[in-house]
Amino acid sequence: MGRISMGRNSISSRNKRDFVLITRIIPGRLHCQNSKCSTKGLDNLHEYLRPSYPFMRSPSFFCDNETPNGLTLHFRCSKRSGLVYYTMGQIKQIGLQFFKTEVGIEVVKEETFKNYNSVTFQLSFHNQGYIESQMENKFLIREEEYLPVQADFIFQTFPFSLSFDSLMKIEYLGNSLRLVLPDAKGKLMRDYFLLHRPLVEFNYETILARRNNIFELISQAAVEELRRGSSGKQSRLSNGEIMPFSKEIVHSKGNRPIHLKGQMLYLSEWNRIIYLASPVMPDLDALTDSGLFINDLSMHDFSRDLMMAGTQKSVELKLLLDQERIKSQKLQESMKKLDEEMKRTDELLYQMIPQSVADRLRLGASPLETCQSFDIVTILFSDVVQFTEISSRITPMEVVCLLNSMYSVYDQLTEIHKVYKVETVGDAYMIVGGVPEPCSDHAERVCSMGLGMLQGIRGVAEPFSGEPIQIRVGVHSGPVVAGVVGLKMPRYCLFGDTVNTASRMESNSMPMRIHVSEKTKSLLGSKFRLKERGETKIKGKGLMKTFWLEGKDEEVPMKRVMSAGQVRDNRRGYIPISSEDLLKCDRRASAPKIFKMKD
Repeated sequence: MGRISMGRNSISSRNKRDFVLITRIIPGRLHCQNSKCSTKGLDNLHEYLRPSYPFMRSPSFFCDNETPNGLTLHFRCSKRSGLVYYTMGQIKQIGLQFFKTEVGIEVVKEETFKNYNSVTFQLSFHNQGYIESQMENKFLIREEEYLPVQADFIFQTFPFSLSFDSLMKIEYLGNSLRLVLPDAKGKLMRDYFLLHRPLVEFNYETILARRNNIFELISQAAVEELRRGSSGKQSRLSNGEIMPFSKEIVHSKGNRPIHLKGQMLYLSEWNRIIYLASPVMPDLDALTDSGLFINDLSMHDFSRDLMMAGTQKSVELKLLLDQERIKSQKLQESMKKLDEEMKRTDELLYQMIPQSVADRLRLGASPLETCQSFDIVTILFSDVVQFTEISSRITPMEVVCLLNSMYSVYDQLTEIHKVYKVETVGDAYMIVGGVPEPCSDHAERVCSMGLGMLQGIRGVAEPFSGEPIQIRVGVHSGPVVAGVVGLKMPRYCLFGDTVNTASRMESNSMPMRIHVSEKTKSLLGSKFRLKERGETKIKGKGLMKTFWLEGKDEEVPMKRVMSAGQVRDNRRGYIPISSEDLLKCDRRASAPKIFKMKD
C-alpha cells in the first residue's frame, strides 16, 4: 500500500496545467475521454520521449477487452522492484484527478521473463468514452471506403513497407526494401527481423491487437549479408522471447543492419497486415553503411529533408564537440599548472608561517585569533663574531652569499631537530622549540641544534681572509606568546621577556660557545655536558647564574649535516653557493648568483 500511495502522490503533486502540457505531445489521444485511446497514447508518449532520454528503459502499455464497465490493461516493464504498485497508484490518481473517475484496479496475472516483467490489470470504471465511440461508429459512413487503390501504388509510395499474412510470412515489400531484402518474399518475419519495440511477443495476434503502437524492427543480419541471402537466423531467440535492444548492433561501424520504425495496419480486403515504416538513420554515413542512398527514401514526407538536416547538424555538433574537447584539454592543463603553482605557493607560505596557523587564517580566522600562549618554550639566538668588520672588507653580494651559506646549514639543522625558524635579521638567527606545536623535549632539541650549528659553521670561511667564521649562541627557556602580526608581509613572531633574555644570553656569550640560562639547564637531561660559568651580569636582569653547553653524549654525526655547498633547498630545487665557490669568483666580475640549478 505504501508504494501505491507513492504513485498517487507523484501525480497529485503535479498540477493539471503541467499534465495537459505533457499530454499535448500526442494531440487527440491522451486527453480524449476514451481510456483505451489514452493508454495507447501513453505508450507512444514514451516513444517520443526517447530522443530526449536515450538511456530511458521505458515501459509498454496495451489494453484490450474494452467494455462499458472497464478494460484489461497489459503492462510491460523492466525488473525494477515496486514499479507495478507504483504504476497502480498513478493510474488510480490520474483517473480521479484528471478524468473525475474512480478507477478500480486489480492484478489479474503477473509473469517474469528474462528481460522484463509482464503484468495484467483489470480496470473497473464507467467507460463513457467507449459508449460514445460505439454510438458514433453505428452512424459513421465514409465514401472513401469505396475508392479503388492498387497495391503497386502503395509500395511505391511507401518504399520501406511490407505486408505479411497470419502465418507471419512476408508477401510483398516496398521498392527500396526489396533492394535490401531480395529473397525475403515468402519467408517468415522472424527469420529476418527482431522486434525491438513494443515489449510484446513477435506474433500475428499480438501485432493485430497493438496496431496503434509504434513498431521498431531491426534486421538480424547486416545489409550486405541480407543481399547475399543470409537471414541471420542464429540471432533469433526461441520460445517467443523478446530480443533485447543491442547498441552494438545498431551503432557498429561499417556495414550495418537496417533499423525500421513505423505503424502496423490491418487491411481487411487483403486479410493481411501492412507495415508502413521508414529507416532510422542518424546521418548520411549510416545510410550509406546500410547500403542505401538518399533517393531510396520517401518523397512525400520529410525523410530526405530530415536526413540532410541531421547530417548538417551532426557535422556542426562534431565541430562543437571537437572544440569543447580542445577547450577541456587546455582547461585540464591549466588546472594542472594551477595545482602546481598552488603547491609552490603553499610551500612558500609554510616557510613564512607555520602550517597549522596558515590553515586557520585560510578558514577565516583573524590574525589576533591565531595568537597563542605557551607556558614553557626554549629560544636560541646566534650571531657572527665581528660581522660588521667582515662586511666592511667584502662586497655586499659576497655578504649575501656568506649569510646564505650559513643559513642553508642552519635551515637543514632545523629539519633534523624539528625546531621552528622564527626569523633572521642581518647575521642574527633565531629559532624556538615547543612552538607552534608544544613538546616536552623542546630544550633538548634546541640545545642539540646549537651544538650542530657550531659543528656546521666550521665549513664556512670568510671570503676575504679564508679564516673560518665564528658565531656566538645563547639559549633561554620560559613562557611566550606567539602569533601573526601585521597586515602586509605578516610574520609569525614571539613576544615576552623570554625572548629578551635569550637575546641577552647570546650577546653575553663567547665565540664558538653556547651560553645557557639556569632555567634551560634544569630542563636538559643528563646526556648534555654543561659547565657552570657563574653569575653573569645581564642587562635589564641583573646577576644571573648561567652555564656553558660543552657537548652531548650522543651528538649528531657530521656526516648527516651537509657542507654549505651541498645543502639542497627542497622548496625550489636549488643548491646554495658555498664559500669555496665564492672564492673562485673574480671580485671585479659581476656579482655571483645566490643559487645555482640542480643537475
